Order: sequence, then structure tokens, then C-alpha cells
Amino acid sequence: MAQLYLIVASVMTLPGLIVRLSGTHPAPLVSTFIFGLAVLGSAFMLSWAAEVAQKDISQALAVAFLALIAVLPEYAVDMYFAWAAAENPEYGHYATANMTGANRLLVGFGWPVIVLLYALRHRRKAVKLEPAHRSEILFLGLATLYSVVIPLKGRLDLFDTFFLVSIFAMYAWRAAQAESHEPDLVGPAKWIGEMPVVRRRSAAITMFVFSGTVIFLAAEPFAESLVGVGRQLQIDEFLLVQWLAPLASEAPEFIIAILWTLRGDAESGLAALVSSKVNQWTLLMGTIPLVFSLALGHPGALALDLRQEHEIWLTAAQSLFAVTILANLSLSWYGALALLVLFLSQLIFENIRMPVSAVYVALAVLLIIRDRKHYPALFRDGFLGTGKHKDS
Repeated sequence: MAQLYLIVASVMTLPGLIVRLSGTHPAPLVSTFIFGLAVLGSAFMLSWAAEVAQKDISQALAVAFLALIAVLPEYAVDMYFAWAAAENPEYGHYATANMTGANRLLVGFGWPVIVLLYALRHRRKAVKLEPAHRSEILFLGLATLYSVVIPLKGRLDLFDTFFLVSIFAMYAWRAAQAESHEPDLVGPAKWIGEMPVVRRRSAAITMFVFSGTVIFLAAEPFAESLVGVGRQLQIDEFLLVQWLAPLASEAPEFIIAILWTLRGDAESGLAALVSSKVNQWTLLMGTIPLVFSLALGHPGALALDLRQEHEIWLTAAQSLFAVTILANLSLSWYGALALLVLFLSQLIFENIRMPVSAVYVALAVLLIIRDRKHYPALFRDGFLGTGKHKDS
């Protein structure tokens, strides 16, 4: 069965690969399906290969690595929009839309699904994280505090690249210091992980290279076809890029986290999605102005209009609430429900996004006051990585 899953994922990439290499240009709707399928199949393969990598590197670094690899399709699409914005400023809007949508989808939908599924399946009221995961929460908090600067400036520039990428580098360094543990693999990852060392590493590298190549080839036509579908069907392209592209590229990561949760390991599922949020809120957002500047051939900045500023304000407010809700290393079912309800509210009613931002901030302030005793441990373990102290 594991081999069958791997074959199916490989076959999913073939139509997009064939169409791309043949130079044909299907209708936008067909193109969106074909290249979206290729991105989806590649994302599954990347996720399995990254899981196998846990056998050779520390668990925390592996979780960070898995999260980074799993959102590589998201990076590819967003980087294409950032590159194209050098010639067409409208694409800068799409880069912001894709980035903010991916971030809010993770926290507003991904996190709650894990917790609520765990509550229903295993009758547990909350998912609890180990102290070692304070590093993710701390660096997510640092990135969130910095993100407030961006809408105040009204642009994304290379200063943002420096600070956000620096935060990601510190987070990755911290993760690399963690102890190594044998991973509990399932499906294709388990089958590959049980191979002899040389075959296992060769298979993982092959999957990385193949799926990475497919994603590189599919990113441009997938992104363009999304915009084309919006124009053809008179749907707001901003919304298609913001929600459909992240949903396709992050589906494998959600599925892996859900599988872990169904097996009773909700902590790993939630930890992987928290790490993905750190990746996307630091590296993804930080590389947008870098890629834009490279396309220009000189340092440049992506100007933000009022809609984009509101999107970043809302995403920052949600991130702040997410950090405060995890400060005590526990996400309860009612906390997850609050995340889900607020996410669905701003998704359905676009005109209440700033009021929803205010609700996020107000709730975050209340949680900071309630859980203030947890913050010394958050800073201590987040920076030093001891993970050995007992919470009072």
C-alpha cells in the first residue's frame, strides 16, 4: 500500500510535467487543475522525504525541516509573484495575498482541526506541547512583533528581509541544538525509512530532487492560471490566489498532521503546523522583497495599498493571538474553536477584517494577563533551549 501511495503521488505530477515540457497552453481552468495536481503530488513526496530525514537529524530540526519542505510549493508560487511584480506591480498584490492567506489558513484552520479532531477522537480537552517547543512560540512572537512595522511603513523592503530572515536563522539554529529521537513513521515514509541506510538516503534525495523540479516547473503556470481563472470567471483574483493556492500547496502537510493526530500523536501534528507558521511568517514574508529586488536588478520595495496593509494587520493580529494562546504550551478545544470561528468570520465577511483584528488583539491582551506567569519560562527556554525546567 505504501508503494501504491508513492506511485499515485508520482502519477499526479505527470500531466503537469508533460504539459509544461511540451510548451502547450491549456485553458486557465484546465491549467489550474493540471498544475495544481502536480504541486499537490510533489508536496506529498516532499513531505514523505522530509519525514524520512528525521532518522538522520535532531527531532526539533527535523520538524522545522519538514515544515520548511512541506511549504516549499507555497514558497515557489509566492516567489513567482514577487519576481513578476518587477514588471507588473499588480503581481505584488498577489504575493501579499498568497503570503497572508497561507499564514492565516495554517493558524485559523490547520491548528483548530488538529485540536478538535483530537478532542473528538481521543476525548482530550487540549493538545499539550513539550517545553522544547517554546522556541517556536518565542520566535513566532518575535516575528509577529516585527511584522507590525511593515504596514506602518506601507511597504515590504530589504530591511524586512534582514530582520525576518535573521529571526528564522536564529530559530533554525535553536532547533539544531535539540536532542535527536527516533521518528515514528507511517505510510511511504515508513517504507522508505526501513530501507538500508544508503538506499534510504538515495530514495529521499531522489524524491527531493524530483518533486522540487516539478514544483519549480509548475509554479509559474499554476500561479498564472489562478489569475486567468479569476479574470475568466470574473472572480476576484486576489481571493483565488489568497486561498486556493495555499490550500492546494499545504494540503499534504495538513493530511500528515491529521494522520499523526488520529494515531494519538496530536503534539507532533500541532508542532509541525506551528513550525510551518514560523517558517511562513519569517522566511516566506522576508524573501518576497529580496526576490523582487533581484528581479529589478537593484534594491527595491513593494508598496502596499490599503487592502494589503489591512491583510497584514489582520495576519499579525491573528499571529499575536496564536502566540498568547500557546504561551502555556496548551491549546484547548475552546481555544481552537475561537481560532476557527474568527478565521471563518473574516473569510466570509471581508468588510469586518479590521474589527476581527481588534478582537484578536483584545483576546491576546487578556491571555497575556491571565498567563503572565508562563512568560519567564517562554523566554528562558525559547532562547536557551534547556527545556528542563518545570512550570510552576
